[in-house]
Amino acid sequence: MSTRTVRRTAATALLAGGLLTGGLLAGASTASAAAPATAPAAVSAALPAALPAALPAATAPVAPVAPAAPDAPGSVTVGVNGVNGVDGKPSQSITIIIALTVLSVAPALLLLTTCFTKILVVLGFTRNALGLQGTPPNQVLAGLALFLTMFVMAPTFSAINDVAIQPYLKGEKTTTVAFTDGSQPLKEFMLKQTRDEELALMTKAADRELPRNRAEVPLTTLVPAFALSELRSAFIIGFVIFIPFLVIDIVVSGALMSLGMMMLPPVTVSLPFKLLLFVMVDGWGLVVESLIGSYGG
Repeated sequence: MSTRTVRRTAATALLAGGLLTGGLLAGASTASAAAPATAPAAVSAALPAALPAALPAATAPVAPVAPAAPDAPGSVTVGVNGVNGVDGKPSQSITIIIALTVLSVAPALLLLTTCFTKILVVLGFTRNALGLQGTPPNQVLAGLALFLTMFVMAPTFSAINDVAIQPYLKGEKTTTVAFTDGSQPLKEFMLKQTRDEELALMTKAADRELPRNRAEVPLTTLVPAFALSELRSAFIIGFVIFIPFLVIDIVVSGALMSLGMMMLPPVTVSLPFKLLLFVMVDGWGLVVESLIGSYGG
């Protein structure tokens, strides 16, 4: 019981006692008029007996309750199992995040896991062999290389879409399973174009044991090995393209020297002949056909 409650109870008891005392005194004064000899004795006898009845019964103080100890914290686990919707399909927000992530790393994926690098390098070698500095422009070569890459990689992209992307969007596969299944067609394409020497080089550089077969090569080793193989093939094709144009430059330079035209740059005279030869043999068609044929298409 609080101090304020005790004080309020005591005040109420005193007030009740005062009223009772006043009533008793008033009754005693009336009785004294009738019997003055017996009034003091009646008041003294009635007052002590009435006061305990007016006061409330005393209650023992309640002992304070000690605070309960907090419960032990349970184990907390954090996971990404709830990224899919109720029906098991990925939510629209998750799909947008994945699409933005793929777009942000698309240039690296396009350069290192497809035939884009090889095609662009070969087209650049062809332009330099002709002696043309800015024709065709870089944008034209990059655009042509991009569409040729889509043409060559169409079967691989279609397989990735069938075994990974569509089942994932339908909720039939988790993210991990979809990534594992989708990387298999791309991995098969890269393994066909990668030499064993590059695979051994990257495996040794990574300080790993040689895999038992090519199918066990991890992507972290296969991607740089594939890029090195593509660059090697592109430089070999570029060397073959340079040879006929180099012969034209040598012939024109020797002819000008024999004629005494030392002040005339040989490139100025050989450029029309190289362009004529390139157009007559359908040079761009041969280059594109050779590039596509190198991938078995």
